[in-house]
Amino acid sequence: MPIHPPRQRSTGNSERPGVQQAESALVEHYPRLVRLAYLVLPPPLGRHRRVLAAHAVVQRALPGVRTAPEIPALSRIPAQTRGAAPRPGQDGAGTAYAWMRLRVLRAALAHERRPRWWPGRLPVPAALRPSLPAVWGLRLYPRAGGAAELALDQALSAVPGAVRAAFALRLLEELDATEAQALLVRAGATDPAGAVRAARSLEGADRAGAGELLRSGEFDPCVLQTRPSDLLRRRHRMRAVAAVAALCVLAGGLVALTEQGASAPAPGGARSAIAPALDPATLLRTAADEWADTSRIDFTAWPARGDLTGDRALLSRALRAWGRLPDGTAVSATPGTLAVPPAQPPQLLYAGEVDGTAVVLFHDRGVRVVRYAEPRAGSGTPALDFARTDGADVTTGAALVVSRDGDRARFLMAPWISRTTTRDLLAPDSPARTLQVNADGVTAAVPRPSPGGRCDSWPVLQLRSSERIVENHAFLLTDLGDLAPVHLTFTPGPAARAGARQPREATSSPALLAWARTACSLTALRGSGVRAVNNWNFAEQRLPESGTPAQWLCTRADTWQGPGRVLVQFLPPSSSLTGQGTVVADERDTALCSRFGQHVLAGTRWRAPSGHWYVLAAGSRAVSRIEATGAVRESAAGTTLAVRAPREAPVELTARLREGGSLSAVR
Repeated sequence: MPIHPPRQRSTGNSERPGVQQAESALVEHYPRLVRLAYLVLPPPLGRHRRVLAAHAVVQRALPGVRTAPEIPALSRIPAQTRGAAPRPGQDGAGTAYAWMRLRVLRAALAHERRPRWWPGRLPVPAALRPSLPAVWGLRLYPRAGGAAELALDQALSAVPGAVRAAFALRLLEELDATEAQALLVRAGATDPAGAVRAARSLEGADRAGAGELLRSGEFDPCVLQTRPSDLLRRRHRMRAVAAVAALCVLAGGLVALTEQGASAPAPGGARSAIAPALDPATLLRTAADEWADTSRIDFTAWPARGDLTGDRALLSRALRAWGRLPDGTAVSATPGTLAVPPAQPPQLLYAGEVDGTAVVLFHDRGVRVVRYAEPRAGSGTPALDFARTDGADVTTGAALVVSRDGDRARFLMAPWISRTTTRDLLAPDSPARTLQVNADGVTAAVPRPSPGGRCDSWPVLQLRSSERIVENHAFLLTDLGDLAPVHLTFTPGPAARAGARQPREATSSPALLAWARTACSLTALRGSGVRAVNNWNFAEQRLPESGTPAQWLCTRADTWQGPGRVLVQFLPPSSSLTGQGTVVADERDTALCSRFGQHVLAGTRWRAPSGHWYVLAAGSRAVSRIEATGAVRESAAGTTLAVRAPREAPVELTARLREGGSLSAVR
């Protein structure tokens, strides 16, 4: 049973406790305060820096000297039972904790603010942000959670700090909307009322479940893991510091010589000494078997592979091109990816020759993957491709496109992939076919999904993870034009007397049959930085006159940036396994059909074999009644409705939810 936080009903109390009381409150509730700070701090800091910043924020919240009369000592409070919490009036315990919580909240929100005089378009340098504790040679991060925790973390990363603060205050601190808003006002948050409203929508229907996720190890900066491989980074940094110091000495000598009338050319290695991140010697390389001995299964666990990993000249050209983006280099970037030089030495993933082209793949330590390609012969143009990969996991970090040639592509497989096959989504009853992979992890050339309006096949990769990290795990990836292929999943329809169902791998027969009828809709998602696409079979409807079943699917595409796009599709009965459905709604930048948007209502026009036109509507499992108004007025209990109506008659659809509230049809 979780220990509930101290509740402060009177958020307007500004009495400052004494040092002893504040310190006692900090010691007793330190993990809770650090978790609150960690959730509010800006995610772009990265997990390591957020951990350090969270501890720094809480420890610096202590008052320096007593400037107000002390409240009664916390030590005189009677022992509290598990689940109880100090309240105002209980010898000052609630007041001391609430005062400390306010200071922590203010400091955490300050990390996201920029000085008023600082230009709005420029990032704030680290020197102008609160300093962090020094940790040499180690990277600290909370324990990795599952898919639900990852989805929540991505949702929180897409909202401002004030919304994250309101979300944490409501679910962890158990404050109601009024109390949370009042506390945000005192903490100096921007638009506290709007932040509370956004936090309530972020909670979704399963508020208790979201609260449990916040209490999980994914968001606990007091239970940490570390990576010994990062000790190499300290060595590289020390070398860089020594190189910069040597450069300063050399520059001083050159100045002295110049003053004496001597002249000398600038040292040729000055640029690499000033920018150690662009020196091939500082590239990070992961051990070959590290993927099997770490809980972080993503691109950081990839070893450096390829027959050109020792080609210093090639690596130097690739890094220089990345650092300078010279004229004549073709540069592309997926939406939301910055085509800027690395801030620290990147990790080398691959360097080798593929189809007559030298290819180098770098990983920018949790943020981006960068691909450099140059022709081995002739006078072709070098190319640089940038793609976001933050938050990658065992599936979304399982492969990268290493080469594209017309309608075919080759992929570099993750080291944990034990079996590689291909299949056609438009042939769901055909077995998967083995795909050859060479010793460096590069696949044979495979067909790409047909571009343009053609959709006569849809090739996908069907991969299986090694049993050393996960048992019996197969999944699908498809190429939508970015460096990282897209993970395809499936959520089955609601079962009788069952709760909400979660996305699962799209390798089962029902999943393959659903994707066979919706795969062609993926064409609309090409090149948009999509991370994963899920097909949710949210309703089944018996059609009027015949009683044959039709399916309603919500196809949700999540991007690496966070925002998603939703296509709602109606699938009437079809004699073909690949009979395409009708897209009845298309909405962008929405939480619909995700964990944080679990309710959906959609409608369409449908012509029966008799020639009569109907308005059909269907809602997700929480819908208790659907109503049609306008040219026709009709209602039906349950999750579906069918009513005869002229083809062009204006009709509005709304639904009522079992737990209260209403829902409008998505368009």
